[in-house]
Amino acid sequence: MKRAPSSALHVGLLLLLAMPLGCSKHDEPAVATPPKKVQPAKSAAQPAAHVQKQMSSAFKPGSRLDFRQRTDPFKQYAPVEAPPVVTGQPTSRNSADMLPIQSYEVSKFKVVGIVAGLKTNRALLVDPNGKGYVVQEGMEIGSNEGRITRITANAVEVVERFKEDNGRYKKRKVVLTLAKKR
Repeated sequence: MKRAPSSALHVGLLLLLAMPLGCSKHDEPAVATPPKKVQPAKSAAQPAAHVQKQMSSAFKPGSRLDFRQRTDPFKQYAPVEAPPVVTGQPTSRNSADMLPIQSYEVSKFKVVGIVAGLKTNRALLVDPNGKGYVVQEGMEIGSNEGRITRITANAVEVVERFKEDNGRYKKRKVVLTLAKKR
């Protein structure tokens, strides 16, 4: 019966095979070389090598790339001033600043559905053009600066501020009710 060679024998054979690959016959023993002469540092009397002055092509006078005379394209022409804010009165709105939900009177909206949530309720309102909006308490609605104050299980309450003929501002409550099922 034959015995299998041990793993130590395998490792030994691999080392013997690998050793001749790492060495070559032409290696000679290291011979000590004499130290190199150190050159003395250049004295101050010797002139330094001429170094060319760096110039950028962007700043050549008369060239196409001279940007010193150009204006900054990101600089504003006029200083931006904030409009004065008057407290106590509602600000007049531009039609550009208004959202589409603020372009109709509150009474023109229809309540299509109400979603009762754990913390807040939400309602689905439809404008006269048929576009729907999901609203919640605190949102602005309507052309008279209305704000949604409460959403109940069957109605949406909106408080509007409007100006009377004598110049005073008054508040008006508008209640939009959910349409009953037929």
